[in-house]
Amino acid sequence: MNISRWKERVEDPTAQDLFGFLLLLGIVVLMLDLVRLVFVGDLPTSRLSSLLWNGIVDSLYIGLAAIGLSMTYSILRFANFSHGDLVTVGAFGGWTVAYLIGGVGAAGLGSRLLLDADGGARAGALGMSIVGSPFAIVLGLIAAAVFTILIALAIDRLVYKQLRDAGGITLLIASVGVALALRYIVAIVYTQDSRGVVAAAPFWEPASLPIDRVNLHELTLVVSAVVLIIAVHLLLQYTKLGKSMRAMSDNRDLALVTGISTERVITATWIIGSGLAGVAGYLIVLDRSQITINLGWFLLLLIFAAVILGGIGSIYGALAGSLVIGITINLSLVWIPSDLNEVAAFALMILVLIFKPDGLFGGVETA
Repeated sequence: MNISRWKERVEDPTAQDLFGFLLLLGIVVLMLDLVRLVFVGDLPTSRLSSLLWNGIVDSLYIGLAAIGLSMTYSILRFANFSHGDLVTVGAFGGWTVAYLIGGVGAAGLGSRLLLDADGGARAGALGMSIVGSPFAIVLGLIAAAVFTILIALAIDRLVYKQLRDAGGITLLIASVGVALALRYIVAIVYTQDSRGVVAAAPFWEPASLPIDRVNLHELTLVVSAVVLIIAVHLLLQYTKLGKSMRAMSDNRDLALVTGISTERVITATWIIGSGLAGVAGYLIVLDRSQITINLGWFLLLLIFAAVILGGIGSIYGALAGSLVIGITINLSLVWIPSDLNEVAAFALMILVLIFKPDGLFGGVETA
């Protein structure tokens, strides 16, 4: 089949309507089966609410990272494959600061600097939880953003700025090299060992919610992520910088003609995008209690999936895509094993894109 004939088939409204109907029918069947499982008692409401809550938690840290990736694409016009490793950098940088502050008197300086890589103090001994060491964890969160921003700005100055006019493919390949370099540097400093750096999370038992218990580390993640998302929305919609970023995203040449400083906008893009990526990495570790040099690399596929599903170039699409991915990953556990739950999310993404190739938000390329 030649390309023109394939394109005609894809763009056939009748075929699209039929596929859309089948996709909607499949979703309805699954939802009805979900109701049946709850009604007959095979799926307790407490488990269902826990799955939905976990989906929201997952979608928020994916969404924080996806915003930065979407902004990078919409303004700099390239897929940044080093974005996942910026997540890793933020996780290690932030938790190192948290350990340095929270572990005073409980562990040696070397053990704290290397996140217990030398087998010294244990996370439980340091009491690294939002209740036991709130000051250390908050400062670690701030440090994760700052450290990642500094690294991203340095990389832009040394690598991406030199290739600004080289095209998206060149920048993409360069970003793969940057990703590998960042990962190897982190491995040299912290080793490749996976380790626990967070104490067991305390719980809150809200009487007014359908969830039996809420993990306070998850609650911290949700509050932090929502505050940051609202802050980004307000910045982009109601500040001069935000309007400049939206203008440059829509039409870079026109933005230049109107006197917008492109380098200033690019710098702001790196600051916001990398800062959110660093915070996402830090919060993931707070939720999972584990840290590894492949943390961001393994998450990158989900981040790309969220951005593509929502519509490349739209931060609101990235958030919507993250919500779909997060909830699908967790809700699919009702029917399939946990080692296949990410497959369900990618399958849904592919099905949606076949019907709506520009993503949920129509590929509107706004910052």
